[in-house]
Amino acid sequence: MTIPAAPIRFLLSPSLGEVKEHVRAELFSRALTQRLGRPVVVELAPSYEALERELSEGRVDLAWATAEQCTAFEPSARAVLRAVRSGLWYYHAALVCRADAPLTLERLKGTRAAWVAPRSTGGHLMAVRHLLARGMNPADTFSEQRFHGTYRKALLAVLAGEADVAAIYSSHPEENTVRAYLAEHVGANERKLIPFEFTEPTLADGLIFTTRMAEADVAALVSVLTTLAGGGSGLEPLLGLFDSEGFVLSSAPRPPALRTARRAEYLAVDLDARERCMRLWTPTGTAFGRDVRQAEGRPLEEVLGAEAGDALVALARAARHSGVGGRVEYRLEVEGETRWYAAQATVRGPVTDAAGPLTALLVRDVTELRALEEELYRLASFPLLHPEPMLELGPGGELHYANPAAHTAFPDLMVRGARHPLVAAAQSWARRGAAVGESPPIVQLGGRHWELSVSPLVDPEGLRVFANNVTARKQMEAQLFKADRMAALGSLAAAVGHEMNNPLAYMVANLGFAREELARLKAALSEEGHALAGDVDDMLEALTEATDGADRLKDTVQDLRLLSRAPPEHRETVEVLPVLEHALSLVRGELRHRARLEKDFRPVPPVEGDEARLGQVFVKLLLNAVQAMSELDATRNVLRVAAYTGPGGEVVVEVQDTGMGMAPEVLARLFEPFFTTRPASAGLGLSVSHAIVTSLGGTLRAESREGVGTILTVILPAALPSHRGKGTE
Repeated sequence: MTIPAAPIRFLLSPSLGEVKEHVRAELFSRALTQRLGRPVVVELAPSYEALERELSEGRVDLAWATAEQCTAFEPSARAVLRAVRSGLWYYHAALVCRADAPLTLERLKGTRAAWVAPRSTGGHLMAVRHLLARGMNPADTFSEQRFHGTYRKALLAVLAGEADVAAIYSSHPEENTVRAYLAEHVGANERKLIPFEFTEPTLADGLIFTTRMAEADVAALVSVLTTLAGGGSGLEPLLGLFDSEGFVLSSAPRPPALRTARRAEYLAVDLDARERCMRLWTPTGTAFGRDVRQAEGRPLEEVLGAEAGDALVALARAARHSGVGGRVEYRLEVEGETRWYAAQATVRGPVTDAAGPLTALLVRDVTELRALEEELYRLASFPLLHPEPMLELGPGGELHYANPAAHTAFPDLMVRGARHPLVAAAQSWARRGAAVGESPPIVQLGGRHWELSVSPLVDPEGLRVFANNVTARKQMEAQLFKADRMAALGSLAAAVGHEMNNPLAYMVANLGFAREELARLKAALSEEGHALAGDVDDMLEALTEATDGADRLKDTVQDLRLLSRAPPEHRETVEVLPVLEHALSLVRGELRHRARLEKDFRPVPPVEGDEARLGQVFVKLLLNAVQAMSELDATRNVLRVAAYTGPGGEVVVEVQDTGMGMAPEVLARLFEPFFTTRPASAGLGLSVSHAIVTSLGGTLRAESREGVGTILTVILPAALPSHRGKGTE
C-alpha cells in the first residue's frame, strides 16, 4: 500500500485580510500542489505573533513573513525567498496624510497616528525607525497611536479624520508609485491622501523555508516559485496574494531576471493582411513544439503548422474584417499532451497603404489556469448551490450579498434590508457577543424557525450569516418534550387525580353539610340566647378555612390534570393588555410592600386563547417575580412589566425583577413540574404556565443572572385577521 506524502504546511501572515485572500490562498495551494505533486495546505495565521511562534516551535514548513522575520530566521532556515516588486527586492515606507491637511516632520508634534500592527514592517516599524533616527520619539511626538490591523483600515481612519498620519509600503520613494498602492486599498479616495516623507529602504518580505522540509522539497518549491511569473502560464494573478511579481533567493547577489516556465507558451506576433509574420517573439524561440526563430516574412500557418495556425489565422481575419479585435480559446495536442490556449487579436493602423492594417496576436498557454478555474468555480458555486440561506452584511446591516436560497426563503429581504428580523437578530447577536457554549439565536418567521450561524468578516468589516431551517427539529423537540412530560406525569396525574378527587368530593360535601348544620344550630341557639352560640361561630370559621384548603387542593389536582393532557379547546380572541392590567391589580397588594412598578405597554395585536388561562399565567409570573424580591430592599427593587409587538408581528410580554437571580442549574429546571426552591410552594406554577403558553402556540422562556435579577418572556402569535373580533369554540 502506498503511504500518501504528508502535506506541506504553508502559513500566511495575517495582514493579507480575510475575504478574498482566503479564496486566493486556496487557489495558490492548489497551484503549488499541482506543480509539486505533493499536497500543500495554506493557512492564514491569526496574528504576526502567532506566525512567529509557529516558526520558532518548528510547526510550519513554509511561511510568508515580514521583512524582519525573514532576516531573523534566515540563518536557521533552509532558504529565504524575497518578494520582487517593480524589479526590486527591497522597498520603502511612506508617511501619508490627508491632502487637505498636509504635514511635514516638523509639524507632527501632537498629531494622531494610525498604524497597521505592531510587527507590520511598512505599516509601523519602518516609520518608527525613521522617526527615531531623526531624534523624534513616537511616544512623545504623537498624541495618540492606534493599531488598525490592515493598511486599508489605517488609511480609512486618516480619511475619516480619526487619525492624521499613517504609513504604507512603496517600491520607490516617489509620489506616483505611492498613489498606485493607495488606490489598491482605498480606490478613488487615494486622491484625498498625499505622501510627505519616505523612509530608508529595507529588504522585502518573503517566504521562509524551514528545516522541517527536506532539501529536495525545498529545491523543488524554490524552482516552482521563482518560475511562477513571466512564463506565460497564466498563473501570474496568483502572485496577487503577495502583492508581488515574483520571488528571488535572498542569498543571490542581486535580483536575477525572473525565469520562464519550461512548458509554458507565450507568443506575440504581428500579421500583415496576407497573414505573414512581420514580427514574432516567444521567450524560448519555440511555440507548439516548433522552432519559430526564422518566422519573419513567412505565412503563420507555415510557421506554426496547420493545426495551431488555422485557428489563429481565422481569428486574425475575423478581427481585421470587424475592426474590433477578438478572443478565442482552443485546445491542441502538443508533444502528446492536451494543452489549452487563449488567443487575442487586435487590429492596428496600416504601416503602408499597400500592406494594409497589421493584426497583433497574443497567445498564452492557459492549461494550468483553466484547471485552477475549475476548482474556483467549484468553490464559488458553494453559496449559489447551498440549500440554506446565506447572507453577507455590512457593519450597519446593509445587505451585500444573499444567495438564491435566501431570496426564496425571505422574499422581502431586499425590501426590508437592515429592518428584516433575520438581519436585526444577526446584528444583535454580534453586538452582544455570545458566551462560550451559548446556543445560536433562533428567529421565528412565518411559522418557521431559523437557527442563525453568525461569523464576523474582518476586511471589509461585516457579518456572514447562515440560516438553518430548524422548524422540523423544533417541532420534534416540542413533541418530545410533550411526550416526556406525558410519560412522567401521565400515570402520576391520573392516579393522583383519581385518588384525590374522590376524597376531595367527600371532604367538600361533608364540610358543606357541616357548615349548613352548624349555621342552622347557631340560628336556633341565638334565638334562645344560649351562651354556646359564640362557640359555634368559632367552629364555622374553622370549617370555612378547611373548605378553602380543600378548594386549593382541588386547584392543584386540576393543574396536574392540565399537565397530563391537552387543555380544553375553548378559544377566543383575547386583548392582552386588559388581561395584563387585571393581573397586576390582583398582585398590587403584595407588590406595594416589595418593589416599585414600572410599566411599558405599547399597542399589541390580539391573540387567540383562553382569557382565564392567560390571566392565570400572568398572575403566576407576576407573583413569582414579586416574591423573588426581598421586602428589606423594597426601596431598591423594581418590577418592570413590558408589552410590545415583536419583529414578526408576535406579542411579547416581559416580566423583569431585580431579585437575587438564579444559578444556571436552577434556571435549567425552572419549568419542571414539582421543582421549587420555596418550601411552601408545590412547584407547579411555572410548569403549568409553560403548558398553557405552549398550548396557545407560544413560548415561555427565562433569563437570569445571579445578583442581577430574572426576566420571564411570554411570546404569543397574533390572532389571524380573519379570527379577530370573534370567538371560536
